[in-house]
Amino acid sequence: MEFSLITSPSESNQTDCLILGIFENQKHSPESSGFNLQTQGFIDTIIQRDNFDGTLGNTLTINFIPNNLYQRCVLVGLGNPDQPLSSKNYRKLLTSTIKALKNTPSTNATCCLSEITVENQNNLWKVRQIVEVFQGACYQFSDLKSKPGCTVKLIHIGITATEDNRLDSETGLKQGIALANAIEFTKNLADSPGNVCTPSYLAEKALQLSQQNNRLSTRILEEDEMAELGMGALLSVSRGSRQPAKLITLEYRGGNLESKPIVLVGKGLTFDAGGISLKPSSGMDEMKYDMCGGASVLGVFQALSDLNLPINVIGLIPTSENMPDGDANKPGDIVTSMSGQTIEILNTDAEGRLILCDTLTYAQKYNPEVVIDLATLTGACITALGRHPSGLLGNDDALCEDLFAAANTACDPVWRLPLWEEYQEQLKSNFADMANIGGPAGGTITAACFLSRFAEDFRWAHLDIAGTAWKSGDQKGATGRPVPLLTQYLIDFSNNASN
Repeated sequence: MEFSLITSPSESNQTDCLILGIFENQKHSPESSGFNLQTQGFIDTIIQRDNFDGTLGNTLTINFIPNNLYQRCVLVGLGNPDQPLSSKNYRKLLTSTIKALKNTPSTNATCCLSEITVENQNNLWKVRQIVEVFQGACYQFSDLKSKPGCTVKLIHIGITATEDNRLDSETGLKQGIALANAIEFTKNLADSPGNVCTPSYLAEKALQLSQQNNRLSTRILEEDEMAELGMGALLSVSRGSRQPAKLITLEYRGGNLESKPIVLVGKGLTFDAGGISLKPSSGMDEMKYDMCGGASVLGVFQALSDLNLPINVIGLIPTSENMPDGDANKPGDIVTSMSGQTIEILNTDAEGRLILCDTLTYAQKYNPEVVIDLATLTGACITALGRHPSGLLGNDDALCEDLFAAANTACDPVWRLPLWEEYQEQLKSNFADMANIGGPAGGTITAACFLSRFAEDFRWAHLDIAGTAWKSGDQKGATGRPVPLLTQYLIDFSNNASN
């Protein structure tokens, strides 16, 4: 889908469909008021006839407008005119709008919803949300279908802006397009089945990314190189698979050479059967999504390439499968990590932390400003928080606060959980330095406690995205989270560094 800004009056632009906002009690927004006058009160006639009351998110499609350039119009309810919209409600009405628009035969449309006041948000943010929500709603994974399903007809969306807010709107458009494309790229990777999206496939995609921008380079560490580095925890996971593990390293150098990089670490389990601790068969198909952390890192790097942010960022993606085999990890096995710490494997299905811990140790070589790992790590996170926020834990309050602020701006929420020393007791082992699980109580926290033992020498945060990276049921599919959060964090970091 293509997007552009329109700064001339809406009534002079010919398009298939005009999108206008109407408040409760049939009160007009500025653009709808102007269009109502231009059509000699036609909009008033329609909303009164159909009793359209402007309730937040309600829509009304007008399929014929006499003596006008527009073929049709979609009206969307804006709610109470005396209360500024919240960020969540703005996205809610955008979601309703694109749903209604997709049900028309329109191939292009003009959207006037950037004019609406949203609490604590500017035009940059509003334009970006229009792009992100509209393109996201039109995403379909149909690459592997012999016959494409119902295709979306929309090709182009024009977003209205004024000369006063043109610069903000242009920045919002650029960020929105970069972010929407990055989310779509992430979804495509995550929705691909495990027989297509293997560790080697992810590595190929990373190499292709580096061809898009001369600031970005990619290197793939093979198993023999990881063995030389002593990554015994990571390599123990891949022993049960016929697919060789890879450690994907991406380097984006947009800042000064002496500037410390931000390091993003994404779990890339392209399929997780649980190993010897085999998962139940019901729902196991969704374990292709255990690489959503790695896919999100690749998505963020695509956004970085499009935005050309003046910062340095490193991406590390340990990628493998976790399968049952005669050579696979067994409960009770003890492995030695790259850090030299030994780990008793009490459950082979707690493998994500094994590939992450060696990667966190490897991250230290970059002398990072901060390290952020993201992983579909624990089902316990869904039990604790549901599927709305991602879990956030870390050893640095300032970093966690920055991520929380970025999450609020991006409408990609997180909730912080404690990382208290008392939880570390649950990882005690009689035979090794630690166990890889801490029992059923506080599973998300003890998983982060495990990782924290490999992140003691730098500022670190952990995002558990098990509940947010994909949806189950009738709406099964990847969400692209937390690409919006992390991209916003990098934009904020870049803005603060330049000030």
